[in-house]
Amino acid sequence: MSERIDETLRRNAAATSKESSPNSSNTEAEEFDRTAGLAGDPNCPFCGWLGYLRADLPIDHPDFGRLQVCTCRQARLSQQVHQRLFSLSHLDQLSHLTFDNFQAHGRLGLGQQQSASLEWAFNQSRHFARNLQGWLLLQGPFGCGKTHLAAAIANFAVSLGVPTLFLTVPDLLDTLRFTYDDPEATFESRFEQIRGSVLLVLDDFGTQNATAWAQEKLFQILNYRYINRLPTVITTNLELVEIEGRMRSRLLDPELVTRVEINATDYRHPTDDTGHHELSSVEMLRDRTFGNWSDRRGEGLTASEMQSLEKAFQAAYKFAEDPRGWLVFSGPYGCGKTHLAAAIANYRASLGDPPLFVVVPDLLDHLRATFSPDSTVRFDRRFEQVRSASLLILDDLGTQAMTAWVREKLFQLLNYRYNAGMPTVMTTSDTLDEIDPRMRSRMLDKRLCTIYAITAPSFRGSLSRDRRSGTRRRT
Repeated sequence: MSERIDETLRRNAAATSKESSPNSSNTEAEEFDRTAGLAGDPNCPFCGWLGYLRADLPIDHPDFGRLQVCTCRQARLSQQVHQRLFSLSHLDQLSHLTFDNFQAHGRLGLGQQQSASLEWAFNQSRHFARNLQGWLLLQGPFGCGKTHLAAAIANFAVSLGVPTLFLTVPDLLDTLRFTYDDPEATFESRFEQIRGSVLLVLDDFGTQNATAWAQEKLFQILNYRYINRLPTVITTNLELVEIEGRMRSRLLDPELVTRVEINATDYRHPTDDTGHHELSSVEMLRDRTFGNWSDRRGEGLTASEMQSLEKAFQAAYKFAEDPRGWLVFSGPYGCGKTHLAAAIANYRASLGDPPLFVVVPDLLDHLRATFSPDSTVRFDRRFEQVRSASLLILDDLGTQAMTAWVREKLFQLLNYRYNAGMPTVMTTSDTLDEIDPRMRSRMLDKRLCTIYAITAPSFRGSLSRDRRSGTRRRT
């Protein structure tokens, strides 16, 4: 245990002793009655067995005549603090969540990058538990293992005797609200108990009802711990941009906060191991791969049309192996643009790095749906999920009704990815002249974007050769 933790424990014990000490108006008899059953060590050389003593101080000293808890009772009082915090945390219900039974590599079949993110989170969590310095922020979707790791940290700390408070944020706020009607605890004492805990673990940060009161209390807790550099663990499924500005600024401090993002899928649904985003429609196109791409021989295509298909195929395959820059496929409906885009998506997903594949009209519907009073997702969050995707594939760009709002949102989306140089694939049946000028200017930047125009007509189906098996099949 580090010196810093030991000092924190001593301060906690001292604070508890101070709470247990009588004020100057108490008589010795009253104090003896109050501490009955909490006697000290009968072999203690200082108090004998009473458990308290009076310091030999000058008469003008402010603590003259005040009884103080003996050091032989400090451990017991610290244990009482620990038990109160443990009860408040309900950690007994999470005692089975440890580092020993956490699957650091995920289940069998999990993608390489998803498994790597789990292993990184596991290692960082175990390192934090052993040192208890700074803050640890665990981000990721529901069921990815955040709570397990947070509980494992808490249980490890408890095993070392560190007073630990583990609370889901909604429960924390309920605990504070209930104190207004609790005759045994004041709001001030409970609030101080939470914000001053030696180790505080806040689970499901962001799921609380974000009233002004809730935001203010959470900020006060985080700000107190930020100023005093108290060990804190936070789990959330939110993006940082969704968190209130004052709290976000604390979480962005790299000198204090270690941020860990987990992109593994929900372990509660072992059959769903694709890791595709909820907006992604690539699951419906999972049969479209590079292996079953048709070379379309036998359709009577011209040499230039065949060449445009071959160039597009080679470009798509090369991009799938190493996604860099932008790739645009243009051409008539049914020429194979979507097949190539889906093949890229399926190839990356097979490597454990599923992209966000979304049809543009569907994307706009998802964005509009966030304005509904019944929506559980804010527009800002949905938009951020799309524009910050590690690999974004936009299918059928240009088929949507180009209202001013649509043009603005699409430009904001593409401009963000253009400035950040983020890998992006687009398919469109529009000519460049038909695309919004601002978006077109980004596409024409040859430093970032390569455009492949497929001149072949719509696919009509024929006997063709499968690239993977070499056999001829009816398509």
